[in-house]
Amino acid sequence: MKQLLEFIPLILFFIVYKFFGIREASLVLTIATVIQLVVLKLFYGKIEKQQLFMGISVIFFGSLTAYLNDVKYLQWKVTIVYAIFALILLVGQFVFKKPLIKQLLGKEISLPDNVWKTLNLGWAVFFIVCMLANIYISQFLSEDAWVNFKSFGIIGLTFIATIITGIYIYRYLPKENKK
Repeated sequence: MKQLLEFIPLILFFIVYKFFGIREASLVLTIATVIQLVVLKLFYGKIEKQQLFMGISVIFFGSLTAYLNDVKYLQWKVTIVYAIFALILLVGQFVFKKPLIKQLLGKEISLPDNVWKTLNLGWAVFFIVCMLANIYISQFLSEDAWVNFKSFGIIGLTFIATIITGIYIYRYLPKENKK
């Protein structure tokens, strides 16, 4: 249920964009995100830091896009968010010597430190690739192509990265977790 709730604003954005345009879609995205955050708080008692960060960024950039009727603000949101995610992972690993992926998933999975470092670096690279793809598509392709990429391409890329992560860590899992 919680995962489905996270996709509702994006689905509504895509549908409204196709019928009405970017201003209306951004307004719906912003309102749906506010409702999503309220529902998360009411039903689950808290909002995760990442969800709150994403929610605030969607509300801020979505409001600018709706108010100014300019898709560039939402396009920059994607670029900025992925750049921040990559930077956080890289700073954690190379400055603080702590792969943040381990802090996120280490309670659920036990892996060797070198595997955590590789995963952390892999996800940082993934975010950089998504950031660069977003810049390219938003600057050189149509608004429609960007909306399609934002709505489906990033989800597809994330799904592929998650599968690759699962395949990579499978061989390092303790025997009892492999079942």
